[in-house]
Amino acid sequence: MRAIKLFLLLLIFVGFSYNPAVAGDISIDKENGIYHIVLKGEKIKKKIKFVASEDLITNREAHQKANAVLTVNAGYFDPKNGKTISYVVTDRITSADPMFNHALLANPFFRKNMNKILDRSEFRIMHCDRNKYEYAIVGHKSEVPFGCALLTSAQGGPLILPELRLEEEGFIVKNAQGEVVRESASVLHKTARTIIGLKGTDECHILIITDENPMDMYEVKKLCIDLKLDRAMAFDGGSSTSMNYKKKLEVVSKDDGTGRMLKSFMLVYD
Repeated sequence: MRAIKLFLLLLIFVGFSYNPAVAGDISIDKENGIYHIVLKGEKIKKKIKFVASEDLITNREAHQKANAVLTVNAGYFDPKNGKTISYVVTDRITSADPMFNHALLANPFFRKNMNKILDRSEFRIMHCDRNKYEYAIVGHKSEVPFGCALLTSAQGGPLILPELRLEEEGFIVKNAQGEVVRESASVLHKTARTIIGLKGTDECHILIITDENPMDMYEVKKLCIDLKLDRAMAFDGGSSTSMNYKKKLEVVSKDDGTGRMLKSFMLVYD
């Protein structure tokens, strides 16, 4: 009983926050139900890879199969047919292409808004002149800069910073009176989120916003501003929000403890 009281007092003194993991170029903090992961420096850029699974698997399965240090969920997909709604590039090759998702093409709304959907924001890692690796958050149709090659990327959306692009990326639709008549990915409602952002040229920030502190996209934007991020975008969220770090930490957003079956992942290797 005395040990339990001491533990509770410790929690009070540290303000219910802790630093569960610091390993080399990766740091992870948790506060108020939000994991804040920072990937620092030049070296770690070449250790990041986005992948798409042929069949839907959990984040835990992807983590174990890849023997990764860190694994988080990435792009959007159709849970009914297991096909992607987001582009993914792995080792310079497109490994997931929404144009092969026939259900997407058959949907009247998606067909009408296909340009917006296909140009949603994506996170890129590029290999550029002088053997440098560069991050970018841009629309999918954005050109790769001269002297650079796209190594790996995953599309998600919407863009959060420098501006929130809900309507421009087809996540909300408004009628002539300016009223929202359609919403995707629960962007206007509080839910768990997976967010990726950039600060400067060498810091990649990942926010795993858990069910303990769900947020809508306007709240996410404020959080990203408070963290002084320069650019930020969303990956899939809600029940897809997942994270595994080594064998130490796991976040799932389903009560069964195993997590949702997913399509694409961000892997960080040792």
